[in-house]
This record gives sequence, C-alpha cells and structure tokens, in this order.
Amino acid sequence: MIHGRMRGAGIARAVMQGPRPVVLSGPSGAGKSTLLKKLLKDYENIFGFSVSHTTRQPRPGEVNGKDYHFVTREEMQKEIDAGEFIEHAEFSGNMYGTSKGAVQAVQAQNQICVLDIDIQGVKNIKKTDLNPIYISVQPPSIDILYIRQSLVLVELEEEEANSTTWPEPSREISFPAVPGKINK
Repeated sequence: MIHGRMRGAGIARAVMQGPRPVVLSGPSGAGKSTLLKKLLKDYENIFGFSVSHTTRQPRPGEVNGKDYHFVTREEMQKEIDAGEFIEHAEFSGNMYGTSKGAVQAVQAQNQICVLDIDIQGVKNIKKTDLNPIYISVQPPSIDILYIRQSLVLVELEEEEANSTTWPEPSREISFPAVPGKINK
C-alpha cells in the first residue's frame, strides 16, 4: 500500500530557480526507467536526474547518491518534518521521496530536472507550486505490464520479492486517462 502526505503548497517555491522540471509517471514496469536512461544518455547536457531518497537497503550494484540517497528512516522523517521534501510516500515498508535539494542540484547545473514519480507522488507534487511538465508513460497493454512486473520480481532476492507489493496497475493506467488529472 502506498501512503504519502504533503507539507504545504508553498514548499517548492525555493526549488523553482532553474528550467522547468519534467515528471515521468506511470506504473512500475511501464518503461519510465528506459525512457529516463535514453534521455540522460542522448541529451546528457540538457537533462539531469533527480536522485530520490529511500530508507530501503541498497540492492547489489546500486550506488549511494547515484541510484538513490540511502538514508535511515529517522534521517528521512526529520527532513520531511523540516519541509525538505517535495513529495514522499511509503511503499512495502520503505519510505521514498524527492527532496528539494535533489531538484536544486540538477537545476544548479542548468539542466532540466527529470523526476521518476509514482501516481501518489504526482498527486502530491500537484499540491505544490513546482509547476513541472507531466509525462505519463504507459505500457502497450496491461498484459505486457504484468509480464514486465513478473520479470522484475524474479530478479529480486527471494526475501524481498515475498514482501514486495505492486500497486494495482489498472488504477495507475487509468489515472492519466481521466480528464484534468495530470495536466490541469
């Protein structure tokens, strides 16, 4: 289950000092990471990635500060309470979120900050004045989405796979189709 909350509509004011950010959203397995990697590879001087924070343990090969900022629950909660996060949510017992500092670090390079955000995060960001461009990334079909999610689960360690709960894909797929939900 995903839980999230926002700290207030004005927290992103200090963030918007550079080019307008881009938010990629969609269900896990839709292709957001593939699109993001292509943007960063082909247009490395134009786009920069906002590295999210998480309280989960790093997976093999993940690098702190590149894949995620790996922090303790206490550290992250303290920063959330201080208003340092644009959005945050809890998923499978771990906290995830985007800090103002992560967006500012990309904007300081005069790059367009790209955020990879789930639907709950989109709802939270819409409550701020960050004013990003929203792009909804969707799979070709729900069957392909289920196949992609199954492949990811196979790759995870057995212990983690048993505790991973995916959001209901049909909910995330239908969300952008509702008029005004994302780009209003």
